[in-house]
Amino acid sequence: MSTNINLERKGNRTPYRTGMMSDLRSTAFAEFSRGSRLNWSRTSYFIAVDSMLLIAARLIGEGLGTSWESTWSIRETPNMTFLFLAIQLIVFFSYGLYQSGKKRRSYPNIIKAVFLSNLIILLIAFLYLPQSLIARSTFLFTAGLSLLFISVGRYLSNLIIIQVWKKGFIRHPVFVIADNAYLSQVSALVGRAPYHNLCGSSDLGALNNDRIDETLHQLHNLGVSEVFVHSTKALDDPMHVYWKLHNKGITFYMLSSALEPLFREEEFGAVEGVPCAKFSAPFLTGLDFWTKRIIDVVGAVIFLIVMSPIYFTIGLAIAIDSRGPVFYQQTRIGLRGKPFKVWKFRTMVTNADQIQAALEAQNECKDGILFKMKSDPRITRIGNFLRQYSLDELPQILNVLLGEMSFVGPRPLPTRDVDHFLPHHHIRHEVLPGITGLWQVSGRSEIKDFEDVFHLDIQYIENWSLSYDLKLVLKTIAAVLQKAGAY
Repeated sequence: MSTNINLERKGNRTPYRTGMMSDLRSTAFAEFSRGSRLNWSRTSYFIAVDSMLLIAARLIGEGLGTSWESTWSIRETPNMTFLFLAIQLIVFFSYGLYQSGKKRRSYPNIIKAVFLSNLIILLIAFLYLPQSLIARSTFLFTAGLSLLFISVGRYLSNLIIIQVWKKGFIRHPVFVIADNAYLSQVSALVGRAPYHNLCGSSDLGALNNDRIDETLHQLHNLGVSEVFVHSTKALDDPMHVYWKLHNKGITFYMLSSALEPLFREEEFGAVEGVPCAKFSAPFLTGLDFWTKRIIDVVGAVIFLIVMSPIYFTIGLAIAIDSRGPVFYQQTRIGLRGKPFKVWKFRTMVTNADQIQAALEAQNECKDGILFKMKSDPRITRIGNFLRQYSLDELPQILNVLLGEMSFVGPRPLPTRDVDHFLPHHHIRHEVLPGITGLWQVSGRSEIKDFEDVFHLDIQYIENWSLSYDLKLVLKTIAAVLQKAGAY
């Protein structure tokens, strides 16, 4: 449980000298990293699991492959097991598969590491004992099984670790230091990470030169291994703080002052020794854009041909249910802020736009940017059914053909909503809007705060790929069938 630690001095009492400070470089001053035991335990676990899986893959591969007496077979020469494992584990280390965080779970890196290590083994065999090479089928079976076993092993191990985290075990004991105004927000942010055990928090004064030794004493007593610092202004002596924590074996994290999530992989480096973060431009440009566009056009044509009977049936039902046109056009804001007419099946009475002004007071969205009502009186009977299954969006395939929309992207919003935008919200207009997107598969109408919608849109833009689009389409189908968050 998190506790707010009071690190103020009591009178003149202090457990440390306040005169000349100790030399930060002194070996007597330094301690082992407080998270090292946890890190070594994790690394040892994965090395042991990987070793067993790699040996199993090689034994099974040699059994399935062509029978061939070879020095490089661990059935014939068991001592070769140590050489093979050493090569493969070194390659795994080089790809960061034993580091904490995303690198450990990077399946592209697992694929590269497995095949590179097997190729190195094959190259060594060719150079040193070419007369006793293993059979080609054995090599292929071994490499394929190694990839399968390691990938499945990592997946299952990560599931187990997540469950262990939920039980409160193997978490890093962490501490938060921030401005009083942001202390609760930063503590909640850091505490949400499932691998953190938030031990306490304090104001920025804890890092002042006259209090930092007492702070270190408190951190030591709490067993803290990581400290997260957030400040909207520069610290008095950041390098002194860094070295004090560093030499006490505590990992020091400096949080961004904006406290905004990043949705793209960042790379950390240095410019003339000063640390900095690198953020590459999104790839949704040039060739990627035209690849996506071709898929949109081809997919739209096929969709229209296959779904034409459904279009006819829905149009007939709307005409029977209420007076008015079958289709409804509304001005939406698209790419680069350009307005266009979006096509939909009509789900409301014909004067719905005029009635909305009288319903604004009943808007359920917190910030008023979007307009949402769970029991909107303007919706017709057939319209309610169409909205539940998102069938009213089907005519937007025409917008896709016209190049005004894509199958997947941020939803285009009416001018009424865009008029309420803050400046940063217009970033979502830098890509083609879509029929479906991350917002649609994350709760749709259940999301009442537009900032949450905006963050989902940015997350999609920053991580766009063709496979991501396919994943969102499949999730959309599931959400539609379940009527998740639709009204």
